[in-house]
Amino acid sequence: MAHVPIFVLVFSGKRKSGKDFVSDRLQQKVGQGKCAILRLSGPLKEQYAKEHGLDFEKLLDATDYKEKYREDMIRWGEAKRNEDPSYFCSLTTEREKRPVWIISDARRLTDMEYFKTKFGEKVIAVRVVASSDIRQKRGWLFTEGVDDAESECGLDAFDHDVVIENNSDLSSIDGQLKELVSKVEMRLGGVS
Repeated sequence: MAHVPIFVLVFSGKRKSGKDFVSDRLQQKVGQGKCAILRLSGPLKEQYAKEHGLDFEKLLDATDYKEKYREDMIRWGEAKRNEDPSYFCSLTTEREKRPVWIISDARRLTDMEYFKTKFGEKVIAVRVVASSDIRQKRGWLFTEGVDDAESECGLDAFDHDVVIENNSDLSSIDGQLKELVSKVEMRLGGVS
């Protein structure tokens, strides 16, 4: 039987907005023993690497290697999702036992729907935003077929519960995370 978390924080945001940075910071504040960061792209990249004879580890980092395969990986992932929209969501979470889940890379409405439907009030949808200038300083450059695809734009109009602005320093991020950390700790306080 699958484990049921007490809290699921589902993060979305554009490329180079800092989703991973903010997710990592939240996990540091809550504690790794209680809080798991789960990446929907992990199983996608692992399966894509197997089927295409690529280096899975290199597809996980922020290098040019991943960027070289991004467009084809998006097409391949879309084909898998068309067969089963919840495929990567269920694959990502099936073995996790920690009570708090941070889904660091939701990209589509079907991702949000999966978690909202399956876990209801336990879900908080978090949007990480950063200005185009800041994203460019982090290495973002608009790429047709990537930045205008559903994988980048699918949640632009979604009504997120929390929006975190990631344009400045760590103290600003920590200040914005304070309420989320409090909610998580309150919920954890009721669990033995």
